[in-house]
Amino acid sequence: MIHYLDHSATSMVLPEAREAAVYAMTEAFGNPSSLHAMGIAAARCLKESRETVAAAMGCTPAELYFVSGGTEGINTAIFGAAHKNRHLGKHIVTTTIEHAATMQACKRLEGEGYTVTYVQPDEMGHIVAQDILDACKKDTALVTMMLVNNEVGTMLPVAEVGKALKQKCPQALFHVDAVQGLFRVPLTPKKWNCDLMSVSGHKIGAPKGVGAFYMKRDVRLTPYLVGGGQESGFRSGTEPMPQIAAFAAACRVRSANLERDLAHVAELKAYLTVQMEARLPWVVWNGTPDVPHVVNFSLMGCKSEVMLRVLESKEVFVSAGSACSKGKESHVLRAMGLDKARIDSALRVSFAPQNTQEDVDALIEGLEAGAKMLRRK
Repeated sequence: MIHYLDHSATSMVLPEAREAAVYAMTEAFGNPSSLHAMGIAAARCLKESRETVAAAMGCTPAELYFVSGGTEGINTAIFGAAHKNRHLGKHIVTTTIEHAATMQACKRLEGEGYTVTYVQPDEMGHIVAQDILDACKKDTALVTMMLVNNEVGTMLPVAEVGKALKQKCPQALFHVDAVQGLFRVPLTPKKWNCDLMSVSGHKIGAPKGVGAFYMKRDVRLTPYLVGGGQESGFRSGTEPMPQIAAFAAACRVRSANLERDLAHVAELKAYLTVQMEARLPWVVWNGTPDVPHVVNFSLMGCKSEVMLRVLESKEVFVSAGSACSKGKESHVLRAMGLDKARIDSALRVSFAPQNTQEDVDALIEGLEAGAKMLRRK
């Protein structure tokens, strides 16, 4: 039996999402831009899907654009905002614990003459809002930060930053990477004074290859994909209706079960914590997560890469950090000031509603077996 506990990397496609994708591929397979009956049916599906995902994102359908995933949304926001506000200046503010899509986009802009201020977290993985605001200047074009950190589960103070940013730098654009926040915490971009926001479908049970991008109604970035004028002219290219329909179906499932799912995941986290401290009392917790679906810890003396192989042999699947890092040392844990031995022994567990206590039990048993072998060596 497989025990998959790496849902911050990706989640299994929900049955309802799979069925929606198959229907869009085999029945309602018309091009939404076509004017015949099949195209009109596809356009209706697109409209309904946009309404569903927009409700999940806390915005209007007119403010939502379908993209290929979180990376495209983040890149669209960062490069688009930098271009739009280049008359203000070439300064960007972000943090050192962002996803690689943000970090690499900022690095590219630095190569183009932009200056980026990277705000550091504290040792628990939290960012102080005032540090973000203190970094902002008259020539700040963009502030970009994640809502929930994907490695340690801390929430960043987007509401506090958004409120004060519009007072200090009213023309600066504010982007929130909400990929790990969708259906974990309420998304309220208007309350956050958020101009741009990105989410991804495959973190919540939709297929890979689809995401959504929120752009506030009075903000207009220059599109970098041009052609047939789809997505109100902002992202040309025939819409991938199977992925979009599946994304909407996943949103409907997660929305209908939200309270129950959040309570269940919180119970799993509590159970994991109790079992770890009882059976592996020398565990060191990394960060203080504000959401229950992400837990990060170190088992000192047990190399992550080796422990992952031990767990895999028992069909237990977790990670040592972001999937996009591909085994490299976690830049998030390094930014938190953790020493190399602790970083090299870190593991991330990330839950989804379909996980059970049996998954946690299998994880603990695997960790015990690995620790017995590795700590003896």
